[in-house]
Amino acid sequence: MSQAGSALREPAGRAFPLPDLYERVSRHVPAIEWPALAPDVEAILRLKRERNAVVLAHNYQAPEIFHTVADIVGDSLALAREAARVDADVIVLAGVHFMAETAKLLNPAKTVLMPDMAAGCSLADSITAADVRALRAKYPGVPVVTYVNTSAAVKAESDVCCTSGNAADVVRALGVKRVLMIPDEFLARNVQQQVPEVEMLTWAGHCEVHERFTPADIAEVRDSYPGITVIAHPECPPEVVEASDFSGSTAMMMNYVTEKRPSQVVLVTECSMADNIAVANPDIEFIKPCNMCPHMKRISLRNIRQSLETMTHEITVEEGLAERARRAVERMLAVKPTQTVSPRQAA
Repeated sequence: MSQAGSALREPAGRAFPLPDLYERVSRHVPAIEWPALAPDVEAILRLKRERNAVVLAHNYQAPEIFHTVADIVGDSLALAREAARVDADVIVLAGVHFMAETAKLLNPAKTVLMPDMAAGCSLADSITAADVRALRAKYPGVPVVTYVNTSAAVKAESDVCCTSGNAADVVRALGVKRVLMIPDEFLARNVQQQVPEVEMLTWAGHCEVHERFTPADIAEVRDSYPGITVIAHPECPPEVVEASDFSGSTAMMMNYVTEKRPSQVVLVTECSMADNIAVANPDIEFIKPCNMCPHMKRISLRNIRQSLETMTHEITVEEGLAERARRAVERMLAVKPTQTVSPRQAA
């Protein structure tokens, strides 16, 4: 019997709360901590029913969010696709600000809530709409492919958006010889390897989580764990991707692990990614290093609950700007993917 079994009791003798939900995260949340988290989980589940709300959670969210209160989980592409189809009055985005803006662009009539407005993104902060206009002036006629990790204002100045999961497909679909791929320099350079026939003009934006990984990190892991499988996110520097066995979006990383089932694996990305895959794959050993995203970790069960209780913080986008940004996102969604990724529907 697991520690979440019916025999487990709180110190005061009360029955252990929500044991079935705790079972999902018992390898990552100590039993002593669960009674403090359970009231927020219970309140969120109740508030979702009362508000006709859903919680969309990115793969980098902590297991106690990802596996207990999230209705739809996935990478940026999966969340963007599901946001366009979600049947609810209220969307709570357990992720970062640009994801909430994207959800609002695709659901203008719905209420989109962000539990913490300070949950930002170093990539989104690295470029402005004025920067995009300056690039267009410098490279007239060159299409602008913008990573979804950007503000709505930047998307509005772009031709089409992309994610790490569909960037190569989006570039190929344009049918041109030269594109501006912004703002992630490393993603653009890695996509260049997949689409060598298209010249990538880049911007010097980086993810503060992924830019810190080095080939030396990979070499150290391989020395310590001979035969380990190394999977890197394409926001990592190209030399890190080159030193890895596989590179792909968070959804592709998850699919690779569940399909290939390596005995030992290291995910060169944000820490919670490995924790969330490990919940469903207890027979696979996940080795760290990893880096923590301080922005993702601003989201908690407590502020998700507060967001639903107070209906804050509501995301709004000025309609003229929203219409232009929406077109860039919809063009991305219209590109036929080479690999279909279906987000898990949480219970």
